Amino acid sequence: MKIITIVGARPQFVKAAVVSKAFDCLPRVDEILLHTGQHFDGNMSQIFFDELGICAPKYNLSISGGYHGAQTGRMLEKVEEVLIEEMPDLVLVYGDTNSTLAGALAASKLHIPIAHIEAGLRSFNRRMPEEINRIMTDHLSDLLFAPTEIGLRNLRNEGIAPEKCHYVGDVMYDASIYFGQRAEDVSSILNRLGLASKEYILATIHRAENTDDGTRLNAILDSFLNVAEDIPIVLPLHPRTKAAIEANGLLRRSKFSTNIILTDPIGYLDMIMLEKNALLIATDSGGVQKEAFIYKVPCVTLRDETEWTELVELGWNTVVSPLSGSVTISNTIREKMATKGVAGSPYGEGDASKRIAAEISKRYGVAA
Repeated sequence: MKIITIVGARPQFVKAAVVSKAFDCLPRVDEILLHTGQHFDGNMSQIFFDELGICAPKYNLSISGGYHGAQTGRMLEKVEEVLIEEMPDLVLVYGDTNSTLAGALAASKLHIPIAHIEAGLRSFNRRMPEEINRIMTDHLSDLLFAPTEIGLRNLRNEGIAPEKCHYVGDVMYDASIYFGQRAEDVSSILNRLGLASKEYILATIHRAENTDDGTRLNAILDSFLNVAEDIPIVLPLHPRTKAAIEANGLLRRSKFSTNIILTDPIGYLDMIMLEKNALLIATDSGGVQKEAFIYKVPCVTLRDETEWTELVELGWNTVVSPLSGSVTISNTIREKMATKGVAGSPYGEGDASKRIAAEISKRYGVAA
């Protein structure tokens, strides 16, 4: 059986690493990796392949930048060419990026079955490009692997056939378990940045809704400057975020470089170490929200909503809109530093990758 796995963004590389390991146990499966190039910077892409032990992609389309429609359209054209050449039995896509949608659209028009990992997530905010991507991908897919029971319920509520939908747990949980100890063994990021465990905040900002809106971005950065008077903040800069900050002249603020530790994008193992040892995480990333919970670190999500509502219910995550202003954000961060959530296991037992491989094996008769 030939599977083409389509990835393009760093969270997808992490997910693909553990699912590909599960496929290794199926000798009749030939997996081909296609990288759209959506994340092109070395620290956003190549370092992940190196650290996670992922084989080099057979195809790298080097498609990045541009507006959503233009980027997705270019991906659709090039992915289609690869699929016509390879004619796989299954196309596997992850998450909710433009790479995800382009892969699903190309496969559906060629009548190639599609499996979607991380299916069923909903923010119920259709202004988010990710929401459109995930809804369309779910409705195009033949196998839908939901990371949570809530995700499974969302799929059923939208009328997707029950036999297509499977709750398997979250492959990011698998990855956090698998790579967590390795990070402890090899990462020196705390020493390099002069940090002590539980004596800093980790922050990440990358979503277009925050970086492309001056009001939201300024509120977030003002809150960081305020909180950083009491505790250092480590802020790895996504290329989009860096460009937005520079365009707004925000790096010229006199206190910015001394109170906030700015870094380039960092590798996955270093990121794990920063997450595990942070006192609190402030982010607009879905994956980082989950990792904060896995490592039992309180989290403030800088968005208007979250797909991972179970983390809010368990008390590990608090959502605060950047439109609420810097004072509200600052107060929320300070309050959250003093709280902990309750125990829970919404993402399965750490065997999602094996369950996905087993279901594909069952569906297509490729057991060892």
